[in-house]
Amino acid sequence: MKVALFGAGRIGKVHAASIRADPRSELVAVTDVVAAAAESLAADHGIAVRSPEDILADASIDAILIASSTNTHAELIEKGVAAGKAIFCEKPIDLSLERALKVREIAASSARPVMIGFNRRFDPNFAALKAALDAGEIGKGEMLAVTSYDPAPPPVAYVKVSGGLYRDMMIHDFDMCAFLFGLPQSVMAHGSCLVDPAIGAAGDVDTAVVVLTYADGRLATIRNSRRAVFGYDQRIELLGSDGMLEAKNEIENTVVKSTIAGVASAKPVLFFLERYMRAYQIEWAAFVDAVEDGKPVPASVADGVNALALAEAANRSLKEGRPVALADVMMEA
Repeated sequence: MKVALFGAGRIGKVHAASIRADPRSELVAVTDVVAAAAESLAADHGIAVRSPEDILADASIDAILIASSTNTHAELIEKGVAAGKAIFCEKPIDLSLERALKVREIAASSARPVMIGFNRRFDPNFAALKAALDAGEIGKGEMLAVTSYDPAPPPVAYVKVSGGLYRDMMIHDFDMCAFLFGLPQSVMAHGSCLVDPAIGAAGDVDTAVVVLTYADGRLATIRNSRRAVFGYDQRIELLGSDGMLEAKNEIENTVVKSTIAGVASAKPVLFFLERYMRAYQIEWAAFVDAVEDGKPVPASVADGVNALALAEAANRSLKEGRPVALADVMMEA
C-alpha cells in the first residue's frame, strides 16, 4: 500500500515511522507548507517531496495520511475522498462542528476507509481495560474517571490556534469516554487558568474538570491540567458493579527503592511520544487492516464528530455555567 504524508512536523514524523514499520505499507511522498520540514523528512526516508495536487492526482498512491495543521484537515479529507484515496486523518476533523458534520456526510459516500487518529484507543493498557469491561469482568460499568495531565503547557502561540483545551487536549479524553461508555446525555464543564496567565489572556483555560452524565445514571469525569511537574500523567479508573479496572501510568523504569526513609519509584514517562509510540504503531496497523483486508475502521469520522460535539458542549457549558445536553449541540450545529 503506497502512502503519501501531508505534514512533516512532529506528529508527521511519528506517523512516518509507523508507516515504515509496517511491512504492508510504503511511504512514497511527503508534502508540507514548510519546505525545509518536508525536505528533511524526505531525506530521512528516501522519498520525494511533492505538491498536494500531484499526490491527489497520482492513481498509484493508495492512501494519504493527514498530519498537517488542523485548519487543513476538513478540506484534505474532502479532496481525498474525491480522489478515491483511503484516508487517515489526525484529530480533530475541524474546529467547527458544523464543518465536521459536512465532512461526515462526504466521508460516508467514500468507497475507501476514512479513519480519524484517536491513538489512545490503541494503547495496550487502555485496550485491555476496554476488553475486560466488554467481557463483563467487573459487571456493569458505573463510574469512569479519566486523568490526563501534560508535563508543561504549550507555547501561547499554539494555544491561540489550537481551538482551546476542550477541543485540543481533552478531545482525546472525550473520545475515550465515548469508547468505553458511549455518548452521554449532558456535559458540565469547569475550567480555570492556574498554570500560565498568558493562556487565560488568550481566552483559554489550562485546568479543567468535566462531568458527563449518561441517560441511565452512569457518570464519567475528566480531569485535565497543562502542568504536572512529575511527568505525563495518563490514567483511567473504572468502577463497576462487581469490581474496578485501573490503567496506571507507564513509568521510566520499574525499579522500586524501599528504605527506612520510604518507598520510591520512577516518574511517569516524559510526554506523549514516549507514552503512546506503541499505540501509534498499532493504530496504523489497524488502518492498514481496514484498507487491505476490509476490516471495520476502529475510529471513524462519526467518532471524530462525536468527540468534537462533546468539546463544543463543554465550551458552551463553561461559558454559560450550566449542564449542556449533547443532543442540543448536535441539533444546532
